[in-house]
Amino acid sequence: MLVVKTLHLWMVISWFAGLFYLPRIFVNLAMVPADSVAERDRLLLMAGKLYKFMTPLAVLAIAFGLWLWLGYGFAGGWLHAKTALVGVLAGYHWHCGRLLKGFQSGTNTKSHVWFRFYNELPVVVLLLVLFLVVLKPF
Repeated sequence: MLVVKTLHLWMVISWFAGLFYLPRIFVNLAMVPADSVAERDRLLLMAGKLYKFMTPLAVLAIAFGLWLWLGYGFAGGWLHAKTALVGVLAGYHWHCGRLLKGFQSGTNTKSHVWFRFYNELPVVVLLLVLFLVVLKPF
């Protein structure tokens, strides 16, 4: 199980790198002047490639987490809370994909300030998950 746990942590860390960086690209996309087509296209290319890269990482992180859950059992309220937060992260990941499609189609209406706040959600969720996993408060 230690190998599975190591692989789970590796996938989670890699997934979070994408969850932290993709919304930062959105901040930059929201700030691109309308006449700067090359800059917009470059940022869209980066965002698209990152989203395609981080999606399998999310799937693997969740799959290894489920493997651990099945291996160690379903006990502990902290684990249920952590699982709920992973659901929030999966929803956030999906929503990032929707936002990316909005940028690609030119229909984004959100400001760079909105994206700066949006960018902080995975940071807060990660902190909560770490407290739950390390302290197992309930």
